[in-house]
Amino acid sequence: MKKSISTIAAAITFVFTANFAQANTIKTETTIIEVADSSQLQSVYDAYFTVKDALIKSDAKLTSAKATDLLAAITAIKMDKLKTTEHTAWMKVVKKLTADAKSISNTTDLKKQRETFKSLSKNTYDLIKVSKSDVAVYKQYCPMADADWLSKEKAVKNPYYGSSMLTCGNVVETIK
Repeated sequence: MKKSISTIAAAITFVFTANFAQANTIKTETTIIEVADSSQLQSVYDAYFTVKDALIKSDAKLTSAKATDLLAAITAIKMDKLKTTEHTAWMKVVKKLTADAKSISNTTDLKKQRETFKSLSKNTYDLIKVSKSDVAVYKQYCPMADADWLSKEKAVKNPYYGSSMLTCGNVVETIK
């Protein structure tokens, strides 16, 4: 009788331990997926920042190359892995982001690149407001270009005029 009770107690303990371990495994997998989801859009943001930096340098060829990288980051997004709010925002801007990145990558006319960058910045802003970046992002505004852009640095470096008016503009919003 004692052996039967001991055996039953051991079996119950084993079942509870196995269920607890399985629950922890499922929780861990969910966390990993959520981290991967947020990093997906981060690759788009990082590519956007490299386009902005190339415009600051007034380097049309580099800007074109970085826009090609941005296009690759955009097409690599797996929409089914995005959170619901991110997916909704993504669906609203993905066509515009793609068209802007293609347009910038297909020209070495700095003036056209900068004009298209206005739309690219607006749509990236709409997306980043919903999903958030890994770091603080500053929305900056240039009154001369009447346009915004996003930056990881608080210091203003104007992509619309480059070295001719590098510090023209101000921070209008901090996104965290």
